[in-house]
Amino acid sequence: MSTELLWTGPEGGPVLVLAPGAGAAMDSAWMNRFCELLAERGIRTARFEFAYMAARRTGTRKPAPRADLVLDEYRSAVEAVVSLAGAPVAIGGKSFGGRVASMVADELHAAGSVSALVCLGYPFHPPGRPERLRTEHLSALRVPTLICQGTRDPFGTRAEVSSYALSPAIRIHWLEDGEHEFKPRVKISGHTHEQHLATAVDAVAAFVVSYDGGGESQGDVA
Repeated sequence: MSTELLWTGPEGGPVLVLAPGAGAAMDSAWMNRFCELLAERGIRTARFEFAYMAARRTGTRKPAPRADLVLDEYRSAVEAVVSLAGAPVAIGGKSFGGRVASMVADELHAAGSVSALVCLGYPFHPPGRPERLRTEHLSALRVPTLICQGTRDPFGTRAEVSSYALSPAIRIHWLEDGEHEFKPRVKISGHTHEQHLATAVDAVAAFVVSYDGGGESQGDVA
């Protein structure tokens, strides 16, 4: 399976593989900005799209499939990145992309391909359906994991997530009043969207660097 990769950031920097959310392209404005900010901090990102999204570029509109149906696509993307950049690499994604990454992370970590996992706005449940949890595999996750999440994300608020049984390998970096794109209400939170993006990027960059080469982390994330 051939994987088209979009690289951003300095050659030789720690590598983070990222897949976009279910309705977004790998070069969406949000993904572009996040990867630009990571590049400024020395992180090299390798983005890719699942086949259904790549098909939309040629006019074939396909709905997003179930997460379990694209696991092999994520595995192939990691294989392609590792063949070019070496192993291990960190993996993750925005929303759906992060969820898929979380479903293959332990397997790839055990194989030595992956050092850590980064989820940007994890979709703990569909909006308005808090009973439909997507957390079962997260209780036993072994790979070091960082989730960046807005406190009012409709896919999982801070109040909701605090009640979930999550693995001790998972750290959550909360963005006050942020929604799914980390955007806060400025008058309520005192923060801007750009400030929250920068804060999230700082946390991700420090986390990826701490596990670059498969080493142990040097500190917790708030």
